[in-house]
Amino acid sequence: MDASDRHILALLVEDGRRTYDDIARRVSLSAPAVKRRVDRLRQRGALRGFTAVIDHAALGDMTEALIELFFAAGTTLDAVADTLRLHPEVVEAWSVTGEADAIARVRTHDNADLERLIMELQRDGHVERTRSQVVLSRLVAR
Repeated sequence: MDASDRHILALLVEDGRRTYDDIARRVSLSAPAVKRRVDRLRQRGALRGFTAVIDHAALGDMTEALIELFFAAGTTLDAVADTLRLHPEVVEAWSVTGEADAIARVRTHDNADLERLIMELQRDGHVERTRSQVVLSRLVAR
């Protein structure tokens, strides 16, 4: 991966709907050369896909939170992942080092909806307890 590939990726991260012509002008290559590079980046797995960026507040999901999950003894990561996938409010989740076993980033309509979600996560027995932090503002987004 060279500097042109990195520049192409940065432009696509900024706007995934850019045309090859637009990218080509910005990186001083031809549009076919940009297409070949994008295809190669996709084949190598460096560029996994394109996605839409949603404004969740505009959809009414006003609360974002990080929920630390503490598993019951003997709980597998697969079991917790299966539980988390059942809840569309869970945007991302990671297994982590430290006191908690995992952290989930969630978006809910409001604080009452967040409380409901936390109670549901604890209901099946895989998650023994939680600790959460409500996001006040986003400082960096990439």
